[in-house]
Amino acid sequence: MTTDPTIPIAELLPLCRQALPAAERLTESARQRVRELVSSRQGIDAGLIDRQQYAVHGLAWLATYLEALRQSLAWCEGLRDDGRLSELDGLILQAGFGGYLAEMAGGIAMSQVEIVRPADLGLREDDMRAFRTAAVARLIGDGNTQGVRDRIAERLATAAEVGEFGEAGLDETLSLVRAQFRRFTEDHVVGEAHGWHLRDELIPMSVVDGMAELGVFGLTIPEQYGGHGLGKTAMCVVSEELCRGYIGVGSLGTRSEIAAELILHGGTEAQRQHWLPKIASGEILPTAVFTEPNVGSDLGSVRTRAVRDGEAYRISGSKTWITHAARADLMTLLARTDTEQPGYRGLSMFLAAKPRGGDDEPFPATGMSGGEIEVLGYRGMKEYEIAFDGFEVATEGLLGGEEGNGFKQLMATFESARIQTAARAIGVAQNALELGLRYAMDRQQFGGPILRFPRVGGKLAWMAVETMLARQLAYYAARQKDQGRRCDLEAGMAKLLAARVAWSAADNAVQIHGGNGFSLEFPISRVLCDARILNIFEGAGEIQAQVIARRLMEQRN
Repeated sequence: MTTDPTIPIAELLPLCRQALPAAERLTESARQRVRELVSSRQGIDAGLIDRQQYAVHGLAWLATYLEALRQSLAWCEGLRDDGRLSELDGLILQAGFGGYLAEMAGGIAMSQVEIVRPADLGLREDDMRAFRTAAVARLIGDGNTQGVRDRIAERLATAAEVGEFGEAGLDETLSLVRAQFRRFTEDHVVGEAHGWHLRDELIPMSVVDGMAELGVFGLTIPEQYGGHGLGKTAMCVVSEELCRGYIGVGSLGTRSEIAAELILHGGTEAQRQHWLPKIASGEILPTAVFTEPNVGSDLGSVRTRAVRDGEAYRISGSKTWITHAARADLMTLLARTDTEQPGYRGLSMFLAAKPRGGDDEPFPATGMSGGEIEVLGYRGMKEYEIAFDGFEVATEGLLGGEEGNGFKQLMATFESARIQTAARAIGVAQNALELGLRYAMDRQQFGGPILRFPRVGGKLAWMAVETMLARQLAYYAARQKDQGRRCDLEAGMAKLLAARVAWSAADNAVQIHGGNGFSLEFPISRVLCDARILNIFEGAGEIQAQVIARRLMEQRN
């Protein structure tokens, strides 16, 4: 007879609270050591940051783990105070603290082949001894044991019957929103998504119209412009539920979110009045036209030109990786209006209307041509490259009515875009968990379901743990945004962690499926392809880690 592996809730929550200061001290010591590595007499040196990338990015991961632990503990404490804390929630917290504290002590996986260890961050033996307080040692030793993972797997099997995998900590309104979009996803997406993927076809307009009726495209647009005026936390919930069915469906809302945020914060009142109600209703579908060949994340190198010609601008240049471009009615287009200004300062943002295209003729507009980029996953909206040759945009299409503000206007959307991407990744991870769990419960081998094997149940347990930790971090970033606080750091952390969690969950769910996971017949093959993009777009993981670390090192002591 085995002993109970769980730490009683009355003991667990104070234990986690006691462990946090040690994790905070360790992270602060790492911040100081890495700062020393990349500083010269003039201060933080960009060249040294590039040369010390391993340590710099490792700092970002260490701080992200710390914030994930903070928010997961706050989540469980809130559930306790509301009388809603379940055994599964407590097990997730226990395993999460045990697992992440152990990685902070021994090495954090930045990728499958990159483990950043304390010594890489300049941490010394005395730092690590100070970290291993009694509370930390107890959680590392007892937090994420096989017994705990076995218990989580058992509870997941029970939860699968009702579709609940831990209490997310939402209020009544957001819980109703989640239930509504879960029903929509189950009714209109889950059974069809794999077919759309295999046939590499656009999501049907009937689904897009259904999303418009539910208010997806105007969810965060203020009511005065025809939207619902809800916050980023609501958008997280909606994006997660839609992506739980199919990432392409969930990402349709992202197109409108980015465009609306650009117009709301960077546009003139006339531009807001004209475009936002149409976006909110789904009458027009926008697309973001920022990226160029050989430019990638270096937007300061954008070469596409916008030349003033009377009452219009003429656009010339090439863009790539434009999502949902053929079907879109509006392009938010970044172009260079001043070639004398280097880098970001010569860039402007345009609201460029275009006719809808289709598979046969994706861009039926004068001065505009292009074609589809075939991709592994994320197929439901399709990716395109576009060539502009004198494409005309009316002067009224210059966002804000003033040249040179394009990059600043785009930067203002980065927080929301990264929170959104984190939510999409969490939906993909949840999908992988549910597919893997269902297969493990149904697949009979050696006299029973394979879920009973520790390395199968353990994989699923850790998926559930990390998905919830990433979820709570994303919700925290969204709440900060909703309260009008700067949250680029928190949003970046949420995106960094959630993208890795989605890929890990999908990869492990394929492993649970065995050979069937490699078959196109099974939806998990699609989820694996979809998950891979999440660590690339909206800031590749390496870029994201660099941005996080720079912000950390710029902070005052």
